[in-house]
Amino acid sequence: MHLGRVIGRLVATHRYPGLEGVPLQLVQPLDASGQDAGASLVACAVVPSGPGDTVHFIDGREAAIACPETFVPVDATIMGVVEEATNAGQVISGSIAGGG
Repeated sequence: MHLGRVIGRLVATHRYPGLEGVPLQLVQPLDASGQDAGASLVACAVVPSGPGDTVHFIDGREAAIACPETFVPVDATIMGVVEEATNAGQVISGSIAGGG
């Protein structure tokens, strides 16, 4: 499971069968201090989320299993919105109120 921040939404005019109605979000992975870590990625959102939200996401085979239709070709899936993340007692990230 990874920590990330939703930085945008995507609209697809054509979708793979089984992904109809599943929102796509652009996610920036975060490191343990809440800083950007690596390239952004596209993730399916199985929970309501939107730009500015801090989320936790999974990747790999588990990402496909978490979607409403299992075993669709996805690389990452947002599993939840993070209210607050701390590291050694210091707040490193939280969701923007009303961001999702």
